[in-house]
Amino acid sequence: MSTNISRIFDFPYYQLENQPQKKCFNYKEESIWKSISTQEYINLANKVSSSLLKLGVRPGDKIAVITVNNNPNWNILDIGILQIGAQNVPLYATLAEKDYEYILNHSDAKYCFVSNGDLYQKIDAIKVKTQLKGVFSLEELNTTYDWNSFLSLGENDDYEAEIAKLKKAVTPEDLATIIYTSGTTGTPKGVMLSHKNIVFTVFTTTKSLNLNKNDKRVLSYLPISHIFERTATYLNQYLGIEIYFAESIEKIGDNIREVKPHYLAVVPRLLEKIFDKIIDKGSMLIGIKRQLFFWALALAEKYEPYHKNGSWYHFKLKIANKLIFSKWREALGGNLKFMVSGSAPLQDRLVRIFTAAEIPVFEGYGMTESSPAGTINDVRNNGLKIGTVGKPLEGIEIKIAEDGEILIKGENVMLGYYKNEALTNKTIIDGYLHTGDIGEIDTDGFLKITDRKKEIFKTSGGKYIAPAALESEFKQSRFIEQILVIGEGEKMPAAFIQLHFDFVYEWAKRHNHVIEDVSTDEKLIARIQREVDFYNKKFGKWEQIKKFEITKDEWSVASGHLTPTMKMRRKIIKEKYKNLYQKIYNS
Repeated sequence: MSTNISRIFDFPYYQLENQPQKKCFNYKEESIWKSISTQEYINLANKVSSSLLKLGVRPGDKIAVITVNNNPNWNILDIGILQIGAQNVPLYATLAEKDYEYILNHSDAKYCFVSNGDLYQKIDAIKVKTQLKGVFSLEELNTTYDWNSFLSLGENDDYEAEIAKLKKAVTPEDLATIIYTSGTTGTPKGVMLSHKNIVFTVFTTTKSLNLNKNDKRVLSYLPISHIFERTATYLNQYLGIEIYFAESIEKIGDNIREVKPHYLAVVPRLLEKIFDKIIDKGSMLIGIKRQLFFWALALAEKYEPYHKNGSWYHFKLKIANKLIFSKWREALGGNLKFMVSGSAPLQDRLVRIFTAAEIPVFEGYGMTESSPAGTINDVRNNGLKIGTVGKPLEGIEIKIAEDGEILIKGENVMLGYYKNEALTNKTIIDGYLHTGDIGEIDTDGFLKITDRKKEIFKTSGGKYIAPAALESEFKQSRFIEQILVIGEGEKMPAAFIQLHFDFVYEWAKRHNHVIEDVSTDEKLIARIQREVDFYNKKFGKWEQIKKFEITKDEWSVASGHLTPTMKMRRKIIKEKYKNLYQKIYNS
C-alpha cells in the first residue's frame, strides 16, 4: 500500500517506501560519524510508541522534549509520540527553571525527555511542582531513566496492533505539537500546530526550492525546538536527503567542511558571523592578494540578479569567482548550492555578496504561527528580488491591512494559542493571521518587511522610529556586532552597542593602542562615533542615533540577551542596561 502523506509521521514511512536511506540520520560519536537507516529510524520510533503506551500515554497527552544539540533520538521520539496521537512539546535548553515550570504546567505535559544530565537535574528538581509522571534522558547513561531503559519498557508486550489502530485514528486536522514562542517580550505563548499545518508547509516549500536527487546532504544545527529547523527536517526526510547533526554551534565550521552539505538553513546572525570571519581572513592578506580580495568584495556588493549589471560586470565577476570566491565556497564544503534565511531581517548587502559568490541566499518570511510558511525568494522565473522576502508560497494568501500590518491566510495558519481563546481571536480574524509585522507588497508581488508593529515607537516629539531598519544598517559596520535602538517616549533615538570584540582589539593593535575598558576608552568611542555618523546619513534627522553607549559584555543566548534563534530580547536588554539608559537620557 503506497504511503499518502497527510500527517507528520507519514514522512519516514514515505521515505522507506520511495527512497530508503542507509544514512537517514548521521551523528558524531567519539569523533566518528555514525548512521541510522530509514528502517532503523522507524523500528526505533515503534519502540518509542510501545514504551509510551506501557507508561499509560494516550492520544491527546503532551510529552515535553528538551535538547541542547539536535540528534537522531529527538526525531525518533517525535515520530513515536505523534503516531499514537499524543503531542510533542519541544522546549529550548536555555530556559530558566521558572520558565520550564510555567510551560510544563501550562502544557499539561505528562512526561519530559532531556538530552543531558544537567537538564535532567534541572527538570527533576521542579518535577514535584508540575504534573510530570517521569523524566527520561535521550542519552545512554546506564541509569534507570536513560534512553535504553526507556526503550526497554515496552519490549515484553506486543503493541503492534494498537499502534496501527492509533495511527489510523490520527487525522490531518489533529493537534500535532505545541510550540512555545521564545518570547522577545512577555510570557511564552503556546502555538498549536496541526499535522496539516506542517505537512502543507513542507509541500509548498518544496516547490520553491531548487533541489534534485543529487542533492543528498544537509547539516542540521539550528534548534530543532524552533519550527524553522523542525519543518526543514521533515522536508529533508520527504526528499530523501541525508541529515547530519552538527556537534555544536561552535564546531559548525568544521562540520560544514566535513559534511559538504548541498544546502543550509540559516538565520541572519549566523550568516553575519560567517561573513565576519571571511572578512577577518581577507584583512590579514597583504599586497596584491589583499587588493584582489577587497576588489572582489566591492564588486559583489553591487550585484544585481538576472545580469542587470551587464556583460562587463559579469566578466569581472567571473574573474572574482575564480580567484577569490571559489575559496569561500571551498571553505563551506564545496557543494553548497544555496542557503535559505529566515527568522529575522537579513542585510541586503549579505544577499548580494553571497549570491555574487555563487552561494545564493534566498530570504523568506514566516513565523511560528504560520508553521512557518509565508514567502520565499526563488532564483527561478524572476522570483528573486534583493531587499524583499520573496513572493507568497503556493496556496498562501498575503495582504496588507490598512495600518500596514501583514496578514497571512492558508492551511499553514495555526489552530490557535493553547488555553488562550481571547488572544487567538485577536490574532486570527476571518481566517487571516495578524502577524504583528509591518510591510508592503510591490507591483511585482514581492513582500518587503519594514518593521515589527510592536517595535515601532514614537519619540516625545511625535516622530515614528522603526528600529529594525536602523539596526540592520548599523550592523554592516565591522566594529558593531549588535545594536539595540531605544528612545520610546524620549526626545531622541539612541542605542546600546555591543562591539565586534575580535575586530576592535585587532584595530587597536594596528594603531598601537591598548584598550582597558571598551565602554570608556576615548579613542575607541571617537572611532565608533565616526561609524555612527556614517550610517546616520542614510536616515532622516529625526531617526538618527544621537547618543550611544557601549556595553562591556557580549550579548548571548546563555546570558539572556538573545533568543535561541539569535534575535534580540529587547525588553531584557533594556532592563540589563537601565543604568546606561539613565546615563543617555538623564545626563
